[in-house]
Amino acid sequence: MIAIRRRDWFFARIADQVVEQRLGRGLSQQELAKLCNTTQSAIARLESGGRPPKIDTLLRIADALDCELEVALRPRTKTKGARRDNAR
Repeated sequence: MIAIRRRDWFFARIADQVVEQRLGRGLSQQELAKLCNTTQSAIARLESGGRPPKIDTLLRIADALDCELEVALRPRTKTKGARRDNAR
């Protein structure tokens, strides 16, 4: 369950940022959708925390909003990799 909550939190942050950037540029959901070649319902779904968007959709949204999309992978713990090395 922890991983699910973290994933939801990650997309909730992105959704909030999309809304903030879209409104800051005076765009409607429909206008943003046209700029990134998707549907208004896809933008609404993202903004309301529905199904997480595909990475290519996020990239198009970021481009349409003149923003960079940053995603990072960070190790949860240092011991997981060590256990795999010891198993060899």
